[in-house]
Amino acid sequence: METKFRPVMTIRIFADEKCFGPGIARLLHRVEELHSLRAAASSMDMAYSKAWTILRASQQALGFPLLESTTGGKNGGGAVLTEQAKKLLTEYDAYCRDLEAYAEHQFAERFENVF
Repeated sequence: METKFRPVMTIRIFADEKCFGPGIARLLHRVEELHSLRAAASSMDMAYSKAWTILRASQQALGFPLLESTTGGKNGGGAVLTEQAKKLLTEYDAYCRDLEAYAEHQFAERFENVF
């Protein structure tokens, strides 16, 4: 059986510190699907407190909120992405896809006679 080699990239956005990357992006996608930070964290086998820590650190570094939350009660609580968070996530996903496609093309060209 022939081994198929491929590049694997992860894209992180930095200011002074890392402020956005694949982990927070995945968490936000899960919040978008489940409408709850707690449910999103649970679906990723992540402690709710860790999800809040990651979220707060990212928001502080970015300078804008990522979630709009409502507390529980008769109708339950929930969370939705802010408009800025939606835009960031959309552009981050597109940027990652573009870079991955470019990386795969470059990898194929440069390593076609190596492996």
